[in-house]
Amino acid sequence: MTNLVPPHGAVALKPLLISEDLRAQEISRAESLVKIPMSSCEVCDLLLLSMGAYTPLDGFMKEADWRGVCEDMKLADGLFWPIPVTLSAKQTQADQVKIGQQVALIDGETQQIMGILTVQDKYTPDLALQCDKVFGTMDKSHPGVAKVMAQPPVNLGGSVKVIEEGWFPNEFGDLYIRPEASRALFKEMGWSKVAAFQTRNPMHRSHEFLVKIAIDVTDGVFIHQVLGKLKPGDIPAPVRVEAIKVMVDKYFKDNIAVQAGYPIEMRYAGPREALFHALIRQNFGCSHLIVGRDHAGVDDFYGPFDAHHIFDTLWDGALVTQPLKIDITFYCEVCDGMATAKTCPHDEKFRVNVSGTRQRQMLSNGEEISTKFARPEVVTVLRKFYDSQV
Repeated sequence: MTNLVPPHGAVALKPLLISEDLRAQEISRAESLVKIPMSSCEVCDLLLLSMGAYTPLDGFMKEADWRGVCEDMKLADGLFWPIPVTLSAKQTQADQVKIGQQVALIDGETQQIMGILTVQDKYTPDLALQCDKVFGTMDKSHPGVAKVMAQPPVNLGGSVKVIEEGWFPNEFGDLYIRPEASRALFKEMGWSKVAAFQTRNPMHRSHEFLVKIAIDVTDGVFIHQVLGKLKPGDIPAPVRVEAIKVMVDKYFKDNIAVQAGYPIEMRYAGPREALFHALIRQNFGCSHLIVGRDHAGVDDFYGPFDAHHIFDTLWDGALVTQPLKIDITFYCEVCDGMATAKTCPHDEKFRVNVSGTRQRQMLSNGEEISTKFARPEVVTVLRKFYDSQV
């Protein structure tokens, strides 16, 4: 018998997607309701509520939860939660809605009805406070800060029922694995200790080494891709899937790695987001999260190990899933092999390390990429994609 970590703050997962036989009726009813358009981030949050990845939340946060999360990383009932999950609305939209009223949630880009919110709270959040507490800065050059400060001024809080999951499940197919399914898969494989590895990029050898370190101390690894809106220049998910698959098939033993994806949009909140990623992975059944150098960071807003240190500030029982804190990994010419900054004594000039931007340039220009940095089979997949873009 396997013994997976429990869902966060609950004995069972709490998916909010209604049964299929009720959907047509609920869509018809939602047509007559006030419609609230969601941003791409809010759509992703609704999908994570839908699948139970945000267990035990039952919808978008009311003011007491929002404030507690920002200031103390706690919901109003004291449960650990590090990042606000909120729904914003324009003042004119909020003025149309009364407490207790139901509203239809629509994808702001496709206009598709996705859910119904029972409004239990309307409030004007202090967005500067949110940025200061969550991101540790109010600098608008930080992409997370810029997005929060640009959102509409009113938050609508309340319970949600999800009617449709939009295009995500069809677009990503077998990659779109819900927590219920990941837990069943881990049990089938006989895994109890599972390490999650978050990525929004194809994996080069440093990533591969990072994951293999984690496998040595767990039963297997859950390679979990970000499926939310990408940054310009990011590799599309289907290409990432193929590139990761050829690496796993060629360089990993059988039955020690599972590849999947989840519909989250990065906030780039550094340390706080590392905690958030761990909480979500707990709901997926993972006992550990691989936390590398500058996890979920952006530019120079966070120190290289801030995301490691923040786990040490949590109170007992806050989070079951634990971090696997690993330093930067690379190929060292002197060591003649893969190493970490913690184990390798040699100067940085001997490290074979290529930035993501530089790798994209090399692929676009047809330059040779060292096998000390990336597996040749992965490079072949990526070159095929870049060649198709010409």
